[in-house]
Amino acid sequence: MGQVGRITGQSLVSEWMSTLVGYVRSGKPDLTNRQMALLMLVYETSGPHTVRGLAQKLGVSKPVVTRALNTLATLGYLRRERDEADGRNVFVARTDSGAEFLEAFGSLIAHAGHDKRRLASV
Repeated sequence: MGQVGRITGQSLVSEWMSTLVGYVRSGKPDLTNRQMALLMLVYETSGPHTVRGLAQKLGVSKPVVTRALNTLATLGYLRRERDEADGRNVFVARTDSGAEFLEAFGSLIAHAGHDKRRLASV
């Protein structure tokens, strides 16, 4: 052992597992990895965001992003917004519900890390 306080791949996996267990217990809607990646990409990078641009950043097709966006829009986590300058363009925009969801998810991550560090110090 002797690796207290050292971050290892295994400890990160363990923290991620704790985060996911907390997420499942929270009763929030289950999101796929693609949906979560899309949501985080929109919130953690500056926009404006388009389906085409998001597809390029994720390395997937536009239909994959559209399907994920449809689900996230239904949940109220993201929304489509017409470009006022060019009505043909549609941007993917953040919502208050999406921000609240990610804030709660971030708290789960922080909580899992805190629990892991607390157990390591005992």
